[in-house]
Amino acid sequence: MTRTVALTMLTSFALAFAAAAQGQPAPAPSGPPAPAHSAAPSTYATPIGAPIGLEAAKKVAAAAAAEAVKDHWFMAIAVVDPAGVLVYYQKADTTQNGSAEVAIAKARSSALYKRPTKAFQDAVAGGGMGLRILGLPGAVPLDGGLPLLVEGKLVGAVGVSGDLAENDGKCAAAGAAALAPAAAAK
Repeated sequence: MTRTVALTMLTSFALAFAAAAQGQPAPAPSGPPAPAHSAAPSTYATPIGAPIGLEAAKKVAAAAAAEAVKDHWFMAIAVVDPAGVLVYYQKADTTQNGSAEVAIAKARSSALYKRPTKAFQDAVAGGGMGLRILGLPGAVPLDGGLPLLVEGKLVGAVGVSGDLAENDGKCAAAGAAALAPAAAAK
C-alpha cells in the first residue's frame, strides 16, 4: 500500500468517524488523489563552465548600466565568477551607498545557488515553507541577481542594486542578455 493511498484511507476513516460522532452520514470518498505535476528542471544540475573573463564581465556591466541610464536609475553593478569571486564592479556616482554591498551579495547569491535571486524573493513572499530561504547562508531574497550562462554552463553571475528590486532585475537581465550574443558567436 502506498503512502498516498494509506493517507487517503486514514482521512476517509477520520471523516466518517467525526460524522458518525455528530449523527450525520459519512461523506463520500473523493476518489484517488490527483497525480502530482511534474517539477521544473532543477538548477542544481547546471554544469559549471570556465569563469567569466574581465572583458566579458565589463560587457555585461556596460549593458546593465546602459539600461539604468536609459531609465535614469543609479545602480551598482557586480559581476562574479561561479565561485562568487568578484571579477568586475562599477557604481554610478550618486548610487546609494548600501547598494554597493547589495549588488555584490546578489551576484554571489545567484552564482553560488545557480538561480536568479528573484526565485528567493518569490519563495519568501509565498511564506510557509518558502521562509526556509532565510536560513540559507548568502541567499539574497531580492530581484537583481542573475546567473550568467554560456552554452548552458554557469560562468558567473551579475548583481545589480540601486532602485526598486524589479528595476534592479531589469538591469541585470539586460546585462545577462549582452553575454548571450557573444557566446553564440563562438
